[in-house]
Amino acid sequence: MEIQAIHGSGITACSAQAPAGGSLGSHLAKRLVQIGVKDVFSVPGDFNLALLDHLIAEPELNLIGCCNELNAGYAADGYARAKGVGACVVTFTVGGLSVLNAIAGAYSENLPVICIVGGPNSNDYGTNRILHHTIGLPDFSQELRCFQTVTCIQAVVNNLDDAHELIDTAISTALKESKPAYISISCNLPGLSHPTFAREPVPFFLAPKVSNQLGLEAAVDATAEFLNKAVKPVIVGGPKLRVAKAQQAFLEFANASGYPVAVMPSAKGLVPEHHPHFIGTYWGAVSSSFCGEIVESADAYVFVGPIFNDYSSVGYSLLIKKEKLISVQPNRVTICNGPSFGWVFMTEFLSALAKKLKKNSTAMENFRRIYVPPGVALTRGKDEPLRVNILFKHIQEMLSQETAVIAETGDSWFNCQKLRLPENCGYEFQMQYGSIGWSVGATLGYAQAARNKRVIACIGDGSFQVTAQDVSTMLRCGQNSIIFLINNGGYTIEVEIHDGPYNVIKNWDYTGLVNAIHNGEGKCWTAKVRTEDELTEAIATATGTHKDSLCFIEVLVHKDDTSKELLEWGSRVSNANSRPPNPQ
Repeated sequence: MEIQAIHGSGITACSAQAPAGGSLGSHLAKRLVQIGVKDVFSVPGDFNLALLDHLIAEPELNLIGCCNELNAGYAADGYARAKGVGACVVTFTVGGLSVLNAIAGAYSENLPVICIVGGPNSNDYGTNRILHHTIGLPDFSQELRCFQTVTCIQAVVNNLDDAHELIDTAISTALKESKPAYISISCNLPGLSHPTFAREPVPFFLAPKVSNQLGLEAAVDATAEFLNKAVKPVIVGGPKLRVAKAQQAFLEFANASGYPVAVMPSAKGLVPEHHPHFIGTYWGAVSSSFCGEIVESADAYVFVGPIFNDYSSVGYSLLIKKEKLISVQPNRVTICNGPSFGWVFMTEFLSALAKKLKKNSTAMENFRRIYVPPGVALTRGKDEPLRVNILFKHIQEMLSQETAVIAETGDSWFNCQKLRLPENCGYEFQMQYGSIGWSVGATLGYAQAARNKRVIACIGDGSFQVTAQDVSTMLRCGQNSIIFLINNGGYTIEVEIHDGPYNVIKNWDYTGLVNAIHNGEGKCWTAKVRTEDELTEAIATATGTHKDSLCFIEVLVHKDDTSKELLEWGSRVSNANSRPPNPQ
């Protein structure tokens, strides 16, 4: 991830005689470029058209029109994963409430997405007028109230005098909190100049967060004392490593300790899997082979940035004991049942702890002792229908430091979880929010930000039906992602939690749909595969002759062909969902 260097003051200086040269729209455009946003995902509407003109006028900013607001938000989410920050622009209420779901997802994953809305004319505020694109009441606050729960800051800009301050505060807060921000800008303001916009915006100064030194020392000493007494400690990386920007410090800690290193499923891609002490995914009953046993049998485990929810805990069935657990959160360390140390930041804590640990490779040696490498080659009969495990065997062979994997919510979570990521291979999925359809927009945004990588997206047919339109935008942007559309006739993840006729969907001719969207404009290649031989040929074409094209490979598999992990996980989540009410 990268955010442009941000130093200096966020408030521009001006004298009383300063010329009113710059406009609100140009200031916002320059701010976006300054923080690292080079592409903004948008859907036009009458309230944001003037603002879009100013964004287009900024030479370093590329405006990308999406098919709908939900996908624009998902694209900004994917972009923020690769670049460190993303942005989208929609219109008032009809656009804002449409993008809301994507912004909630970004909030759950700690992604700074700047959501900009073109708002009503400033003269309409405080009147009793009823506007179009609203619910028919003379109250313009409905959209704002909806965004208050899924953004870290909200700015309604309907007055030029405080516009500069509101915009800068919203953007800098999103970067500091690593959460989305909502900015509404009245439709009649973008082109107007004001003395506060008279000069180029001075880069932000974001003061680094520094730990309470006494708390840091106490946390490190107490943790080191506990771990140095342990016989077979382990480390488990969690998803909040991203928001804490602590991957490098995590590596220092892992190297110094000698402990085995596992990763929570929601943190895949944040921990280097080429590390010699990496043992796989810890996911309770559906962990990687031999990984769960090593973690759960340890007498001390350090979870760095964990989120324990019903999905990551496999229906609350983890065999993790609090008296053995050290939990390292972005700004707090808790040792077993206590003590707990606040205002201790993860990066500083892990680096300091690394210097105080005795090397202990006992658990790593135990893992090597019990580990049996996968020894049975996957075989298939002549013209046998393609199986999902065969598909992912071939996807594994496609991975390199020049690729990134986007895994859609569903069985792709489990199949992609088993991929072994080479050094610097990107990996993204949305496990906390788990919104089906997220991956189409996220693939668009991630590929636009990470132009040096070829994105491999694994998407189920049910999810694809939610957001399919923005394959169109990928083609307009000249992207060359490879989409594997796994067609098994329904919502497989829901089937394994609770089956019913609602999980069966209308089958589409998916390659025919993408060919229709392509319509001869841009580079696109599609294939429909039913056997391993057809798959091998399709992959060879996608990575050879059509390596510069968007490649869409529809893979037809049996409706009950799921990973064994999904079967186990689904039954446990189903059990958790169906618990009877506690006695009152």
